[in-house]
Amino acid sequence: MTVKHSLLALLSEGPKYGFQLRQEFELNTGAVWPLNVGQVYTTLDRLERDGLAEVDDADADERQRNYRITARGKQELARWLRTPPDLARPPRDELVIKILVASRIPGVNVSDVIQVHRRYLVQLMQQWTRLKEDEAHFDLAFALAVDAELYRLDAVVRWLDSADGRLRRASLDAEMRESDGSETDEAPRVARRTGARR
Repeated sequence: MTVKHSLLALLSEGPKYGFQLRQEFELNTGAVWPLNVGQVYTTLDRLERDGLAEVDDADADERQRNYRITARGKQELARWLRTPPDLARPPRDELVIKILVASRIPGVNVSDVIQVHRRYLVQLMQQWTRLKEDEAHFDLAFALAVDAELYRLDAVVRWLDSADGRLRRASLDAEMRESDGSETDEAPRVARRTGARR
């Protein structure tokens, strides 16, 4: 989420001052991502510095200055709306890293680690679903933001299930190789990674 471009979008509707931008940002995003008013003013300063917005009334008190988007700001907003986010590289996801690290630590039952996180994610999904049922029919922006979060959490849960299955199969394969005497150098490492018990 980029605050800079969200503020440009709001300014494209007409001149606005900082506190108004903060309120409208939260209203337009279903209040899912609270925004600090200090961050709004810092971003407005940068937009002005970069020629993307300008002060409507230079003599007004700093907190009551109206800002408006410039022609260059409109071009930047249009470019941003049509540019896909860079998804070529996976983000550095703490949960993925945690599972990868846990799979390498001797004596750690990775399946237990996965289940702890899976339960937490399912609880979060239930909380979001209740919020959506209670308020979504009043607020389209909120409903859309909650849908996005539910789909994201669902994808993480499915990844955890897939990872759990893959790690269990790797552990079983290592145990089978060990029991039939065809154990390779890789087998003990896989068994250790997955927390397999001998």
